[in-house]
Amino acid sequence: MFRKLIATSSTLFTIPIRLGLAAVMIAHGAQKVLGVWNGPGFKMFTSGETPHSFMKPAWLWLGAAALSELVGGIFVGLGFLTRVGAFFIFCTMLTAVTIHWPNGFFSGTKGFEFPMALMAMALALIISGGGQASIDKALTRGASTRGRK
Repeated sequence: MFRKLIATSSTLFTIPIRLGLAAVMIAHGAQKVLGVWNGPGFKMFTSGETPHSFMKPAWLWLGAAALSELVGGIFVGLGFLTRVGAFFIFCTMLTAVTIHWPNGFFSGTKGFEFPMALMAMALALIISGGGQASIDKALTRGASTRGRK
């Protein structure tokens, strides 16, 4: 199971996608979890309201979203369990798209343009894995040479 999760190709195109997505998600996650860059911090963020009524208790869903951004961003940036990190980000951005949907497409009107782009980047990494220069690739190489004589 673990091998399938970290399996990846030798492609280079994932590097700029991983690093760009990681930079954005780590920054946003750090605002929510650590309170840096004028962010609310974990206690204040998790005391808010969820965007959908089925998300109860609110602190659990908001905490999961904040940690998904930060931890998912770190995983994606390192290329470690890339698909897991990208899945965390994808789920969080899917929720963000639904929140911004009523405002239309463009970011200038607080639309869903930006979260949709991040969601698409996460989906690409779920499909492809970490690619070159990832811990996943290094672990895959190590696993493929073990057991050979």
